[in-house]
Amino acid sequence: MKKNKPPIKDRENGMGYLFLSPFVIGTIGLTLFPILYSLYLSFTDYTMGGTPQWIGLDNYVKMFTADAMFWKAMEVTFLYAGTAVPLRLVFALLIALALNKVVEMVGIYRTLLYLPSVVGGSVGVSIMWRQLFGTEGAVNGFFGQFGLPQHSWLGDPDTAIWTLVILYGWQFGSSMLIFLAGLRNIPKTFYEASAVDGAKPIQQFFKITLPMLTPVILFNTIMQTIQGFMAFTPAFVVTEGDPINSTLLYILYMYRQAFEYFNMGYAAALAWIMLLVIAIFTALIFKSSEHWVHYDDN
Repeated sequence: MKKNKPPIKDRENGMGYLFLSPFVIGTIGLTLFPILYSLYLSFTDYTMGGTPQWIGLDNYVKMFTADAMFWKAMEVTFLYAGTAVPLRLVFALLIALALNKVVEMVGIYRTLLYLPSVVGGSVGVSIMWRQLFGTEGAVNGFFGQFGLPQHSWLGDPDTAIWTLVILYGWQFGSSMLIFLAGLRNIPKTFYEASAVDGAKPIQQFFKITLPMLTPVILFNTIMQTIQGFMAFTPAFVVTEGDPINSTLLYILYMYRQAFEYFNMGYAAALAWIMLLVIAIFTALIFKSSEHWVHYDDN
């Protein structure tokens, strides 16, 4: 006897599930399971290659009461994120404002200014930055041409972190493009009407541009804050956390615990604390947005 074919609707649903299965399997196997497993590991004493031993909250207690390097890494990371993120956002906004006035060849300028963001997180650029600020690097060479005093930028604990801050600010391309898109969406009629009323450019900026751009500023602030707290490559390649741990960013410290000391359980606990810190800051930024972000329907 001939077998009855399943209804067309069931066959379509089955085909849909088949196409969705790689995404579902990938999400569960490569995202959800590692997240939950890292949470479990954070409550264990686990050395890579060994067997996890349940120790409860010991990793977290040690972190807050007996690990001075944890507090040092947190201090450096807060300093880095608190200065580098505003620097990048200001640079990005200023460049976007300039490009918004350009009519000819704007695409070329936009591409050239975006390039630092494309290659900025690479190891190659970090190596270049290390050479640039080295004792015999281009920065000291430039100062030498004018008879100015030279300095060991990467060897001085007071200046090493600022070289990383400048590197982060230099990679403003992605934020700049988002700001530029926001500027292009502000109706020109607002500026024309205000000009008729005698408003100067500086007044237009604070009364029209900034208020209309606040949703974009909110988005950029959140994204760049997350990236600032998760910075790793510059500290790892440019300074290796030195001198005297003045550039020991949190993610670099977590990396050392995991892949140099093989304390995977403790590293997992560090990761969850950073997730909590990022979540708190994101929530605070969202909460504050009620007072300074303006939407079209307000």
